[in-house]
Amino acid sequence: MKKFVPPRRKRISPELSEIDYKNVQLLRNFVDGSNRILGRKSTGLDARKQRLIQKAIKRARALGIMPY
Repeated sequence: MKKFVPPRRKRISPELSEIDYKNVQLLRNFVDGSNRILGRKSTGLDARKQRLIQKAIKRARALGIMPY
């Protein structure tokens, strides 16, 4: 039986003042190795900022700035 290991939280600055789809370096902190968007438990963000990050990542993907 495997022992439960909680996921590691990424501690990103909670004061994300500039969440923009053009800021790919910031958005890459919120996707994993297979380019999936990380959840709130992994990122440590509140619900509002998580929605803004999610919208920015999806917009960047649609424009071809970030990979799917």
